[in-house]
Amino acid sequence: MDTLKKFAGKSETTGTSNNAQQPGEKQDVGDKIAGFVNKREGGKMSNQQLETGTDKARNMYEKATGNKVDPRISN
Repeated sequence: MDTLKKFAGKSETTGTSNNAQQPGEKQDVGDKIAGFVNKREGGKMSNQQLETGTDKARNMYEKATGNKVDPRISN
């Protein structure tokens, strides 16, 4: 259950995180999923790298299907 709370961003963390998010930048569902997978695989990528990857994936999806991704999922 703690894993779900952490994933939802509702747990308190102590110490510092090397994946600090820029002020004013809000994580969407795609970013949270990428961050979760990254953490489970050893945390080798920074948040900036994950953001770039999810943005590219969204753009490829939109180009291939011609449909926009719902802003609730990816902004």
